[in-house]
Amino acid sequence: MAGNSSRKGAIRKQSKKNAGGSGGQVRRGLEGRGPTPKATDREYHKAHKIAEAKKRADKRAGRSGPGGRGRRSGGDEWIAGRNSVLEALRERVPVTSVYVAEGAERDGRLREVFRIAAEQGVGLLEVSRGELDRLTDGAVHQGLAAKIPAYEYAHPDDLIDAAADADEAPLIVVLDSITDPRNLGAIVRSAAGFGAHGVVIPERRAASMTAAAWKTSAGAAARCPVAQTVNLTRQLKAFQDEGCFVVGLAADGDLSLPELVADDDLARGPLVLVVGSEGDGLSRLVAETCDRLLSIPMAGVLESLNAGVAASVALYAVAEARARA
Repeated sequence: MAGNSSRKGAIRKQSKKNAGGSGGQVRRGLEGRGPTPKATDREYHKAHKIAEAKKRADKRAGRSGPGGRGRRSGGDEWIAGRNSVLEALRERVPVTSVYVAEGAERDGRLREVFRIAAEQGVGLLEVSRGELDRLTDGAVHQGLAAKIPAYEYAHPDDLIDAAADADEAPLIVVLDSITDPRNLGAIVRSAAGFGAHGVVIPERRAASMTAAAWKTSAGAAARCPVAQTVNLTRQLKAFQDEGCFVVGLAADGDLSLPELVADDDLARGPLVLVVGSEGDGLSRLVAETCDRLLSIPMAGVLESLNAGVAASVALYAVAEARARA
């Protein structure tokens, strides 16, 4: 019967569903996948690795741009009060601008602030007292405040790179939960003074580079990089993988400081010095990760030293040993 597609030899009509042929699948398969990524954007390409190395070098030179590995702390900070602002300028804390309240009494401290600010090229701005109250979040400012930028942290790997660039064995200070910013500043100052290539601090539950730390460092924070790490134990293991010997300061350490500095391979080789918190010392995991625990022999009944003092004593002894090389 005509039109009976069931009979033998009949041709089945194509349904509307398949009327479009392949449904565009062949065409889509032939379409391009977009432009090829640049060599510098491909993680495993040599050009990418060269670009990353250049970023690290630029940041160490103070030229870190977008995409650099350094990270900044929170927003700008404020130093309030005449004595505090004056001390910050004297210690060359990187103040960006000084704010003076309208009608503020011009005493000797204020005049000296004006003089130092002019010498250092720091901007002076006069604002209303209410505005200064708002900027300093209600702090007792005595009509004077200073603004400092957020601190830009290095990456821990940059400290190893800095030692390599100087053709020196790395000497790095790691702080385990130091919570007093003044101790942090003092250790940064000692690290800079005794030739360390930088200081590493945890991102959480530890002092950061605040105005107080900057001031205590007496400007050393501008010369000695401070790096942050998310996981202190993991970072210590990374330093060990780089060939560093990790020693942690502990009152009951099995290695004394004189023994360390007498061993040329230890004192003059790649070394990481770990300093514990002010009250509890090294945390358990950090202590277990250290290659050895280092004690500082003392006369008398004094049990332990302040964290900043202990770090300074150890760094001085290591610096002396290296100078004899």
